[in-house]
Amino acid sequence: MTTDHGYPAVRMHIAGEWCQGGSGRTAPVLDPATEEEIGRVPLATPADLDRALDAAARGFGTWRDTPVARRTAVLHAAADLLTERAGAVGRIMTLEQGKPLAEAAGEARRVADTLRWHADDARRAYGRIIPSAPGTLLSVRREPIGPVAAFVPWNFPAGGPMRKISAALAAGCSIVVKASEETPATAMELVRCFADAGLPDGVLNLVFGEPAEVSARLIASPVTRLIAFTGSVPVGKLLAAEAGKVMKPSLMELGGHAPVIVCADADPVTAARRAARAKFANAGQVCTSPSRFLVHESLAEEFTAAFVAAAEAVVVGDGLAEGTTMGPLANERRLAAMERLVADAVARGAKVRTGGERLDRPGYFFPPTVLTGVPADAELMREEPFGPLAPIVPFTDLDEALATANALPYGLAAYGFTESAATAERLAGALEAGILSINHCGGSVHEAPSGGVKDSGYGREGGPEALDAYLITKRVSHLLAS
Repeated sequence: MTTDHGYPAVRMHIAGEWCQGGSGRTAPVLDPATEEEIGRVPLATPADLDRALDAAARGFGTWRDTPVARRTAVLHAAADLLTERAGAVGRIMTLEQGKPLAEAAGEARRVADTLRWHADDARRAYGRIIPSAPGTLLSVRREPIGPVAAFVPWNFPAGGPMRKISAALAAGCSIVVKASEETPATAMELVRCFADAGLPDGVLNLVFGEPAEVSARLIASPVTRLIAFTGSVPVGKLLAAEAGKVMKPSLMELGGHAPVIVCADADPVTAARRAARAKFANAGQVCTSPSRFLVHESLAEEFTAAFVAAAEAVVVGDGLAEGTTMGPLANERRLAAMERLVADAVARGAKVRTGGERLDRPGYFFPPTVLTGVPADAELMREEPFGPLAPIVPFTDLDEALATANALPYGLAAYGFTESAATAERLAGALEAGILSINHCGGSVHEAPSGGVKDSGYGREGGPEALDAYLITKRVSHLLAS
């Protein structure tokens, strides 16, 4: 069933059944390009959450004991279905989140490959035999940790849930996912691919609800063995503290405020174009988005001119419209944040070089915005903008730039541009970040780990390290019969 907007009727998925919340409570889903209500999302009751937990407990017993070859086959089948449905899933994503259709469909296809990667990597979760005393067999085994509670945001409606789901299921865990109430249908369509691929009932459960109510119940439950979260630093600290009270491990991918250091020997035009492309992807609503541009003073003017030109070439509009390269912000909260950050920077002496004001049309549209002369005490330099704002700040020497880059408590991503191998190595050693890209601003890839340091979290997603949080390491010492 779909609405007049072509948006599907949203349901939760508990114990293999599509269902609404037991209380009948719902919340609106809005199209950020029009501000119109396009659907309703059901909100789980405590009883619904308990059913999901019970299902995950039973599902874990089934899935853990399923041979890895069979698990891999089911996950590959789900990935194939998602690839086939990427266009339709992308349209749903654009309706509820706003990103351009090509970007949304590309996200759906990309996370299908993430699922394939994790499915195959499950075959390589090796244990080992350790030489020991005569008559003793000493081994190390990797086993699934148990049912997982995962919490994911709205900015990547397919990527956020899939990074948790794919790693958990590949490791042999079951999972309860609390997806965003603002982008629920994309998560629902991902789960549908797994159900249609033959995933046993209860292994993957999808719920929506009041975030504080859902997290409190899922974290406290004795069924849950791991908490996996992607989102803001304040919420991540809260959830990690709640997990700590009940001695449960957690995987935290939190926010950042990624510096970009453009060294004196870099090509300023190339650096500006590559950085701008990354800055305005998903309207800047990316935790690894480049967000503080530290440019050597000898290049600042040329870099700024090229960056402004790239910003003004961005076509802002409805993600479903032909030619749109940047959609709206996801909600009114982000729009208000952009206005506040720009106003504060200007009040402190910054100059808006392009953009700076919300567009005069329905929807949560804010244009690519470039500012110069932004002082260090401006909120924009201390707070992750999570939107299309780009402050450009000149520096005199690299030590100064590195000190500025590392001054904040965040450490998720960082970027550098240089033609010198020695300088590149210096950046790699000195920047306090879990992800560093040099001479480009590439995003996360499923074959390599991503994650933060300092307040940006702990644990890794992607690469061989992705399964670590979802597996326990068991030492077995076997005294052989004489």
